[in-house]
Amino acid sequence: MASLPSFEDQGKLKEEIATVEEFTLDGTVDYHGRPAVRSKSGSWVAGIIILLNQGLATLAFFGVGVNLVLFLTRVLQQSNVDAANNVSKWTGTVYIFSLVGAFLSDSYWGRYKTCAIFQIIFVIGLVSLSLSSYLFLIRPKGCGDEHTPCGSHSKTEISLFYLSIYLTALGNGGYQPNIATFGADQFDEEDQKEGHYKVAFFSYFYLALNLGSLFSNTILGFFEDEGMWALGFWVSAGSAIAALLLFLAGTPRYRHFKPSGNPLTRVCQVVVSAAKKWRVRVPSGGEGLFEDNEKQNPNNGCRKILHTNGFKFLDKAAYISSRDSSDKEQGMINPWRLCPITQVEEVKCILKLMPIWLCTIIYSVVFTQMASLFVEQGAAMKTTISNFHIPPASMSSFDILSVALFIFLYRRVLDPFVGKLKKSSSKGLTELQRMGVGLIIAVMAMVSAGIVECYRLKYAQADCTHCEGSSSLSIFWQVPQYALIGASEVFMYVGQLEFFNAQAPDGLKSFGSALCMTSISLGNYVSSLLVTMVMKISTEDDMPGWIPGNLNKGHLDRFYFLLAALTVIDFVIYVACAKWYKCIKLEDKYEQNEELESFKV
Repeated sequence: MASLPSFEDQGKLKEEIATVEEFTLDGTVDYHGRPAVRSKSGSWVAGIIILLNQGLATLAFFGVGVNLVLFLTRVLQQSNVDAANNVSKWTGTVYIFSLVGAFLSDSYWGRYKTCAIFQIIFVIGLVSLSLSSYLFLIRPKGCGDEHTPCGSHSKTEISLFYLSIYLTALGNGGYQPNIATFGADQFDEEDQKEGHYKVAFFSYFYLALNLGSLFSNTILGFFEDEGMWALGFWVSAGSAIAALLLFLAGTPRYRHFKPSGNPLTRVCQVVVSAAKKWRVRVPSGGEGLFEDNEKQNPNNGCRKILHTNGFKFLDKAAYISSRDSSDKEQGMINPWRLCPITQVEEVKCILKLMPIWLCTIIYSVVFTQMASLFVEQGAAMKTTISNFHIPPASMSSFDILSVALFIFLYRRVLDPFVGKLKKSSSKGLTELQRMGVGLIIAVMAMVSAGIVECYRLKYAQADCTHCEGSSSLSIFWQVPQYALIGASEVFMYVGQLEFFNAQAPDGLKSFGSALCMTSISLGNYVSSLLVTMVMKISTEDDMPGWIPGNLNKGHLDRFYFLLAALTVIDFVIYVACAKWYKCIKLEDKYEQNEELESFKV
């Protein structure tokens, strides 16, 4: 019978166990590339720094974006349609750049370096915008308010303006998807307690984003509406600088995932390998497919993904032919002929996410109206209380307040209540269910906006020259549509962030967050295309169209009802895609059975 260890040996054993337990289990490292110590890195200390950084950066971004449509109409003298389209294109470009940031982050730079570099570009764009506005565009001084239009500008001045706002778009776009994923990296998914913190982080992240924009939509919105555009832009630049310095100050506390190499190469290798073996018949259960013996990739710590039955053609890339067996024995595996099953499953994950992602684009079309047509609609309503003028763009504050309220209600009331009703190990609504609820609320928001527009037209002066404030209907009738958009964001966008982050492979986490951003991007482009098509069709036979320069002669309500109908169709397609979806299967992930259950519709 073996003797028991001495007290001294037991003490050493406990010290060794404690030392092992100090390190994270998900493969994260510290700034120097050493395994991350749990007590000295990440968790809420780093998470709160990132939340504050996000709030300040959002304040800076929306200090430009929230009133950009009014800047284009009042300072650059663009029409309502041109301004709305230009804002949609600019906002869309912001989120297109998110793909650039995600690619560089996942492939080469890592999330920390990518966030730092793009924040520097963001600061440069805002400083350039502030200087160009102050020196060239706000002429005569004090112009750009509701009553004093600005003069004409040279092509060079306008080019400098567009260069500045698109530098801002590049900086913010490349930074946004990576900061969300980088924040999630601070919580060890393999630890049950930190895993729950990670889910909560996404809600607080979206709350920080909205609280950061609250100052922009109220205080900055007021000053910019009064013509103090340069002041508003300088405040935005200062906020971006503060966000950058705060981010850099947290460097010693951050946890990092090493970049996993070019994902495009890995995808191409799977497709080429499968195509070369197109005649091969793979066993139905996936037995005998090639897989590395290591639990994790030694270079980047990415976890293995278990085999799934979907997209069976791609399994041919992992089929071991006689030639592959010979190469394997010699230790000369050709990655363009034989790919491990984890690499094949990465491609499958991307393909499975695409239908869900496509269904979110119509929602983003609805969401983008808040920054364009909602503002123009509000400007044509009664915007005064006594002698106080309410900037139309500041009405989006009700969207932000709605987001804050519904995040609280969801996490503290609805989520526990649904969990009790379901009587299962999973808590509350699943991510896919929440996204579906977001689509339904978006339909309600568009119907509400259409009804308000019907009544605005009823009390409007059709023959006005300057139609701002031409309707006697109070701008506060817009509150329901803004509040409904805010409620839908909590279900749709927070659900999206959680869903794409959880379902993206370890080597493509930033890409998962970029999908959320790109959905908003394409939503803006689709919105611009839709407005153009509607105007072309509705202006035939010398009609003013649905969205003319004088909204009192148009039918903006019909456009809102059109968006509501399109969202209903999108919801039906989304439900079918969500029922079809099968979640990712990671090896040895804690509570794997619970996660599989949590993605059922």
